[in-house]
Amino acid sequence: MAARTVGAEPAARSGRARPVAVAEAALVHHYRRLVRLAYLALPADRDRHSRVLAAHAAVQRALPFRWTRHTAPAPAPAPGTTSGATPASAEPADSAPTTPGTDPDQVYGALRLRVLRAALRPRPAARLLAPRVWGLRLFTPHGGEQDAALDRALAALDAPARAAFALRVVEGLDGPEALEVLRAAGVERPTEALAAAAELPAGPEEEPLAFDPCAVRVQPTDLLRRRRTLTAALAVGVLGLTTTAAVLGGGSAPASSAPRSAVRPPGAVTDPARLVRVAPDAWQHTARIDFTAWPARGDRREDAALLGRALAAWAQPGPRTRAEPGTDTAPPDTPPQLLYAGTVDGTGVAVLYDGRRIARWTDGSGGRDGSDGSGGGLDLARADDSDPTTAGAVVLSRRGTALRYLLAPWVDTAETRRIDQPDTAARPLDHPDGVTPAAPGGGLADCRGATVLQLRSSSVIAEKHTFLLADLGGLVPAHLTYTPPPDRTQPARSPGESTGQDALAAWARAGCAVPDGTPGVKQLNLWAFAVQPLPQNAGSAAWYCLRADRWTGEGSATTAVLLPATRGPQRTGGGPGRGCSRYEQDTVAWAWWHSPQGADYLLAAGSRRVTRLTVKGPDWSADRPAPDHTLAVERPARSAVQVEALLDNGNRISPPH
Repeated sequence: MAARTVGAEPAARSGRARPVAVAEAALVHHYRRLVRLAYLALPADRDRHSRVLAAHAAVQRALPFRWTRHTAPAPAPAPGTTSGATPASAEPADSAPTTPGTDPDQVYGALRLRVLRAALRPRPAARLLAPRVWGLRLFTPHGGEQDAALDRALAALDAPARAAFALRVVEGLDGPEALEVLRAAGVERPTEALAAAAELPAGPEEEPLAFDPCAVRVQPTDLLRRRRTLTAALAVGVLGLTTTAAVLGGGSAPASSAPRSAVRPPGAVTDPARLVRVAPDAWQHTARIDFTAWPARGDRREDAALLGRALAAWAQPGPRTRAEPGTDTAPPDTPPQLLYAGTVDGTGVAVLYDGRRIARWTDGSGGRDGSDGSGGGLDLARADDSDPTTAGAVVLSRRGTALRYLLAPWVDTAETRRIDQPDTAARPLDHPDGVTPAAPGGGLADCRGATVLQLRSSSVIAEKHTFLLADLGGLVPAHLTYTPPPDRTQPARSPGESTGQDALAAWARAGCAVPDGTPGVKQLNLWAFAVQPLPQNAGSAAWYCLRADRWTGEGSATTAVLLPATRGPQRTGGGPGRGCSRYEQDTVAWAWWHSPQGADYLLAAGSRRVTRLTVKGPDWSADRPAPDHTLAVERPARSAVQVEALLDNGNRISPPH
């Protein structure tokens, strides 16, 4: 971004050249410089792709349809206009500019002024008319840390200050020159804009590529989404033509024709021959390890009748269609992927995937409600944005509390274990062709010892990666994770697998306090956020926050405490929201405790950033530093109290409700 003079002559060969041709030559000659100027001055509320296109549009539209030879200078802005807007008396952006003759410097100055006015005065219509790039995303190249810091600093400035920075750095203008250009562009307070721009560094390079919209990188958009959108658009087009033909045909249709309200889905979606089938070893050669990498399995993969029934049921949802909360029952946009087709316990079962949902079709008379998976019909569940763990298994059949799973192809070994028996070894679970025998299940929230899956991935995708999945009554089991207690010498920890001994013990003691144990939960995390030594040498209290995240993006959390001589956890608060997630990592909780000696205590505990705890009762209060993030106050009566925690950044938080 070094200073340069306009100096170079555009392609005007003589004073006889048409003024607009001279302007075009100047624009082409200095195109890169003008685009960089526009890119820096444009609003910071756009992503890099939109800003690149808008910068090119602002420069290309700076060339007017006609160009006059008036020798009078461009009018200065009238006082009292708003910052970044062109005053009423100033030259409109699309009018013929009054620039002196064909002098190269003066022509360039007029073009620069039009570009600045367009960048400082964005109009909604300009975004609609901006250039479009289909199937690709454009990005300026990534710079170093100094470029990133400069980009953040520019985003914090208003448009006039960004324009002042661009004039000083890109154009190399001194203060008075930049001030004059800003005034001509319609900036109300150009002096303040220059002062704000002067506080920014010029950047580590003279012309950093991170701010050059002419040096872009190109990446494709979401290819699968484009394909689905195109197919859906074609289907809508065909449907529109069919409807139009029917309307134009009037009443000439035979009386035996089907009702016009019964719109049939595209045949490709219901044709078993068009099902997507993935190669058996595809998961070994892709970096995307989720349901899209599952091959088609089962002994009835070529059973067109079974597959046809499944596709027809999905194409026309009816009374035998059951969807988990937050799951759309609409037909798939494109032919789905076949995951399984076979006979399970004497019943035909087909499992399909459309990129967003798992669909399980079960043959049957439909006489039962299907809540146990044995009544026949179609079950749908969200399964988008999965990974090697959340795409580790699907429930093939359910008989009471007994389950049969279809495991992911990357699962090497499978076992079952009782969640309430951490010291008991897991039991092996055979899975020929991915299908397991009947295994016990049970809900986590009933505190009666649910049985969970313990799976180990192949070393092809992850070395010694073992994880737990828990059945919650739906098609896709939930992934169990664990966050250990804080270590003062280490940064905050992220959730990890629940297969270590400490994690298994924690789930055994506090797992039944999960806030949500219903179908549609994607992940359950148990966070041991504090351990509190109890008064009178009575042992310790373990404080937990349990979080449930659903496939829909919603979630809930609950805090719980595990006290000595109690059989299960005591819930202390909670509710929906993002509490105890990576977006809200601070929490505090409290509970009453009756000591073995007969005294009543109020116990409070907070997460690792809590430095002080405050408790207020009807006629008493306690406000104390909390170096270990806990507090114990002896009180003879269990009255209503208010608890508050002070964080190390000065913010205050209260227990979740």
